[in-house]
Amino acid sequence: MRKYTPKHNVQGKAKYTDRFWVAPRVPRESVETDEHFAAVDAAVRKQVEVLESYIELGQLVIHIRPEENIAALRELKEHCDYLMCSEVSAIDYLAQDGEFEVFYQLLNLKKAKRVRVLTRIREDQAIESIVPLYAMANFAEREMYDMFGIVVNNHPYLKRIIMPDDWVGHPLRKTYPLQGDEHAAWYEVDKIFGKEYRDVIGPENRDPGRIDRYDSKRFSRVGHEVPFGAEQPETEEAHGPEYSKQLLVDYTTGSTVLDKRK
Repeated sequence: MRKYTPKHNVQGKAKYTDRFWVAPRVPRESVETDEHFAAVDAAVRKQVEVLESYIELGQLVIHIRPEENIAALRELKEHCDYLMCSEVSAIDYLAQDGEFEVFYQLLNLKKAKRVRVLTRIREDQAIESIVPLYAMANFAEREMYDMFGIVVNNHPYLKRIIMPDDWVGHPLRKTYPLQGDEHAAWYEVDKIFGKEYRDVIGPENRDPGRIDRYDSKRFSRVGHEVPFGAEQPETEEAHGPEYSKQLLVDYTTGSTVLDKRK
């Protein structure tokens, strides 16, 4: 097995070569600039502690404590007409702040307004399920658990939804390697054939950008047709496909049958 190199400093690497470059912030507006959002913000503040609130990209953003997510969302649904929850997920800020940011995207169909509820939790901290309020959160919270490893308390069926049950790691964490880790490289070989076949089959090639034109077993090569598994020298010239005159018609060059139909 090849040596695995830890990638815990992925977020610490600079994305831009100019160390003085600062990404522009999306403009934020005061809640009081919108009458509807001001009323919604006041209603939520009566129920929970709002850490911060503002309008960004035409929607209201509310920061709350993770322990009060149910109370805040219940107020928004039952008294502010935000009856639809369109998205529940998280963002990995572990390397930067040691926390996840969990967000709930809500929609008011009557006013055509959107509210985004944000909260921060630690890596070892769980959050309460909102399935009793929004049924759509069932699959969304399972995906959040599967991809980020965030535990959701009182979820009706909290298990992986995309990756296999015995998968190791959470693919949407920023420390997860883009091409998978050691477990990912050997998962299908171990599952289908067994670990004793590792030396025979080899690790899985998880690089989707690598295509070998001369591989006649895994890739089709239009214009370079050869029998399955045959070796094609790099100096061999390309030739077009051959068409049977009895069964198939070469539509690229025309046909007497088509000419008659025209």
